[in-house]
Amino acid sequence: MKIQALAALLTAAPAAAFFGVSASKKQSTFGTALNSGSGMDAYDVQMKAYAAGLPPLNPNQQVATGAPIAEPNYDKLTQRWRKKTKQLATLGPASSSFEMIEKLFLAGADVFRLNFSHGEHQQKQELLDIIRQVEKKYDHPIAVLGDLQGPKLRVGQFANPDGELLQNGQAFRFDLDPAPGTIQRVQLPHPEIIEASQVGHVLLIDDGKVQMRVTGTGAGYIDCVVEVAGSIKDRKGVNTPDSVLEISPLTPKDRADLEYMLSIGVDWIALSFVQRPEDIVEITRLIMEYNPQSVIRPHIMAKIEKPSCFYGDSLQRIVELCDGIMVARGDLGVECAPEDVPILQKQIIDECREQGKPVVVATQMLESMIESPTPTRAETSDVATAIYDGADAIMLSAESAAGEYPEESVFMQQRIINRVENDPHYQQYLQSFEPCHDKSAAAAIIIAARQIAWTVGAKAIVSFTVGGSTALRASKKRPDAPILAISPLVETCRQLSLSWGVYAELAQDDQFDTDNFRDMLRSACEISLKKGLVSDPNDLLVVTAGFPFGTPGAANIIRVIPAAGPSYWDTSL
Repeated sequence: MKIQALAALLTAAPAAAFFGVSASKKQSTFGTALNSGSGMDAYDVQMKAYAAGLPPLNPNQQVATGAPIAEPNYDKLTQRWRKKTKQLATLGPASSSFEMIEKLFLAGADVFRLNFSHGEHQQKQELLDIIRQVEKKYDHPIAVLGDLQGPKLRVGQFANPDGELLQNGQAFRFDLDPAPGTIQRVQLPHPEIIEASQVGHVLLIDDGKVQMRVTGTGAGYIDCVVEVAGSIKDRKGVNTPDSVLEISPLTPKDRADLEYMLSIGVDWIALSFVQRPEDIVEITRLIMEYNPQSVIRPHIMAKIEKPSCFYGDSLQRIVELCDGIMVARGDLGVECAPEDVPILQKQIIDECREQGKPVVVATQMLESMIESPTPTRAETSDVATAIYDGADAIMLSAESAAGEYPEESVFMQQRIINRVENDPHYQQYLQSFEPCHDKSAAAAIIIAARQIAWTVGAKAIVSFTVGGSTALRASKKRPDAPILAISPLVETCRQLSLSWGVYAELAQDDQFDTDNFRDMLRSACEISLKKGLVSDPNDLLVVTAGFPFGTPGAANIIRVIPAAGPSYWDTSL
């Protein structure tokens, strides 16, 4: 529905009269607007009916114009405003069709992950095209995250095709010799590991199934003693929890994948194997080099999966340099003690909240639902804990990509989100952590907006934002009210899909390219009604913006307004 048509609807009669009449009269008034040549599609009809307080419309019901009201399911869409924590769903063989991706979206997925460790480029293009079709159908921004594979450190091959069974206490050598391995040695075709290893360092083979400790080093080799026995086979992975390797997180494959991601227009890029802040600097430079003309570059997400990320102030600097963080508990759980992972998860989330960067908790969230229609109780508690910790989003991997129950997995996470966020303790936990390092005027405006919204019971905090910084500041403060971000850039709207409590709307030209404060407030009311955030003329909105209007990061105005609509502004301003 065109904004002009909605404005005409509200100005046709006093706002209080429209909001206050019975459902049957609303239907009549609404029907008049439908027949006024507004050019609304079926989705607009249903959304506006919902916003006006009308009963749900049957998909086969006819409007006054005689046009059938087709799906989508608008009720599921409007329910998004009732949740704050977002969901990422990984796409794969089990979720590659339009029908399934649409189901995942309606079940609660806000962002879709394309895993570049598997599949061809053309497959990723096809998936992205489907996502954009769903986005267009529902007029709702959907973010796409491209996940780079990163370096894969592996041992060489053995003479015995079944590998070798190593015993506790036995000596074993890794070297650069490509000769087939034996019970005493095997090639390690990564000189960076050999150079970085020191006596006492631990090496983990095959996700930690075999554990060794370095007892000696030399030119082109390291000697170890086996501490956890097990089989070692061809091309098994190697983890080095005690070493910082002089290796780029971007392999030649990653660089090609990165260039392709930029060409197809992903919104987020996840960088694997981050060891230090310099890794973020490297990928940022490459993005600028590969795509120098881009107005809005993709956001960078650092995957925290190495213990070196916690050395000194490394975590703080990594969070500062990137746009978001993923708690990649798979490799992190291999390289760190299992009992340390929950503590590190909380540490990462706290640092991200302090700096106002979105943080995603990932890996084995509902692992059993790959094969089972219901999760274990431990898994539901794990998902709930991530939400209580204050994560912006939680992510499904194999559950949605290759499992037997992809839609059920997303829906189950949504059920857990809804239950936790309705717990009175949830807001207490969130407010017990108060980020304080930002002393800017814009931060002060957002703090005030959160408090005012809580005091007056505002239905939403509306942030006009170009690059998303104002909305991110609002998200950082974890307000009770949903955050409606209005931006003129579709890239910004999509990128904000990952942030806690933020829902973005693409502004029309006449809603943003202006210095007219009155028009800005009018737009806030119109869009809030369109999204179903308000349904009464006395509903309040807290609006933040910056003047000069459209200047990134310049939030310096706050206003509390009723949702009465344009007729109110005509008589009151």
